[in-house]
Amino acid sequence: MINLSWVKCKENVWCSLERVNLDEVTTNGVYIIWHAGNPGRVVRLGQGDIRERLKAHRLDPKVLAYKQSGALYVTWAAVLASQQDGVERYLADTWTPLVGEAFPQALPLAVNSPFG
Repeated sequence: MINLSWVKCKENVWCSLERVNLDEVTTNGVYIIWHAGNPGRVVRLGQGDIRERLKAHRLDPKVLAYKQSGALYVTWAAVLASQQDGVERYLADTWTPLVGEAFPQALPLAVNSPFG
């Protein structure tokens, strides 16, 4: 299992998708967007240049539609480019995101959960 360092905006506070300062994000890796609630659900996940990907998702009506279910949060972690496909595959298999249907055809690379 790969042990990732998942980002929080404050010590124990998740980053708001809509309010996180993307100018400070320089990570290349994987990310998870989810909505709060009981139960919360993973809305979208992906990989690459985190800043650019999150800028696009902030404008995506398919992602933003889930605000009605609860606040949208995001976390990300640095992952080597050679491992991103496998990590994304593992995350998609683990949480079945509500948005996004094309995930890498790669062998899953297990990672620690950001949620616990």
